[in-house]
Amino acid sequence: MMKIRTKFLLFMVVIHSVMIGLSFYIFQDNKEIFIVSEVFVLISIFIGWQLYNDLIAPIRLLMTGVDAMRDKDFSVKFLKIGKIEMDTLIDVYNGMVDQLRHERTQQEQQHYFLEKLVQTSPTGILILDFDDKIANINPKVCEILGMEAKDLIGQSIFDFDKVLLQAIGTLKTGESRTISLNGIQTYKCQKSHFIDRGFPRFFVMIEELTAEILTAEKKAYGKVIRMMAHEVNNSIGSVNSILDTTIQLQENESDIKYALEIAIQRNDHLNYFMRNFADMVRLPEPRPEKVDLNELMRNAIRLMEFRATQSGITLVVQLTEMPFLISADLHQLEQVVINIIKNAIESIEIRQLRNRDAASDGVITIRTSYKPKQLVIVDNGMGISPEVEQQLFSPFFTTKENGQGIGLTLIREVLVNHGFQYSLKTNENGLTGFQIRF
Repeated sequence: MMKIRTKFLLFMVVIHSVMIGLSFYIFQDNKEIFIVSEVFVLISIFIGWQLYNDLIAPIRLLMTGVDAMRDKDFSVKFLKIGKIEMDTLIDVYNGMVDQLRHERTQQEQQHYFLEKLVQTSPTGILILDFDDKIANINPKVCEILGMEAKDLIGQSIFDFDKVLLQAIGTLKTGESRTISLNGIQTYKCQKSHFIDRGFPRFFVMIEELTAEILTAEKKAYGKVIRMMAHEVNNSIGSVNSILDTTIQLQENESDIKYALEIAIQRNDHLNYFMRNFADMVRLPEPRPEKVDLNELMRNAIRLMEFRATQSGITLVVQLTEMPFLISADLHQLEQVVINIIKNAIESIEIRQLRNRDAASDGVITIRTSYKPKQLVIVDNGMGISPEVEQQLFSPFFTTKENGQGIGLTLIREVLVNHGFQYSLKTNENGLTGFQIRF
């Protein structure tokens, strides 16, 4: 398509060529009039050239501004030239450029702020593209899933066997759901959407509720335990006093005296039972110090080795060569690892009782590693069913015949107070592993 400038120049050439030709044809016998007509033609050419500059200059100016906008360069502005039309056009253009530059700067600042907010948010944020594939995630999501961003971005959430991602895939827009993993970590997942280029895109916010739930749970069972301990201790003191007096009134050994002694023993056992629960509520804050985890594990293994040997259980120890230094309360962490090894031994013993052929094939593997920095205790005991797994660390929950349901709760309290991550589950190969990440 012919440009306006070319059309104008072509028009000027044609019209003035015709004018010159007509002047020569009409006034060729009258030289004076011919010269005057040629002067008028030259004046017309001059005026046409001035009009050309006045008309084409704004167009050139506009094209320069359009090119700058196309390149997203909003720093180009024009100076006024003293002509009303041009100055009005320049004012409009400069004002538009200032507004665009301000809006772009504001948009960039908002984008930067939102990006920083997403990246530093304690809530996991997972953004999907138009095909429901993972387009972007923040570091919290990587921490929750235990995966790197490069392994997640571009993939469908259904491509992974992660329980949390599978649950997110079933969420509807605006729906929120609380998801518990391994009976330990609890997350609230909420799915929402925003409009991008006229189409909806979805994002999921993953908020960890573990600490809040544990705090509320501890307050609840702590109140119950304090009430129980108060009533039981008051009753036991009075009852035992009466029983002691009654025993002293018995002159000879008798069935009544023996029964009373049994009653006192049972009361003492009940009192000890309640003190255990009370100790769980009164667990002191940890006093961290530099601890060599390998040395701590060697001491715990020496303590539990005799019982393991009696049950035909082999302890396989795989500790790092160099000292494994961590910051922890030595006594609390020692109690944790002893309880974990004790539970592993008991699990194997139960399997041995149910299967006489397995009386001497029990194995407990104790392993420390730097990458990742963790302690893993694995046993080939009874294993944990999915139903039990969800309740493992719940207060008062136990699968043992004479269990109190406080061992794993105490372990959880100590590890949470230290800020250590942990998990307990049975793998597909039937081995049960307790993992503590430092």
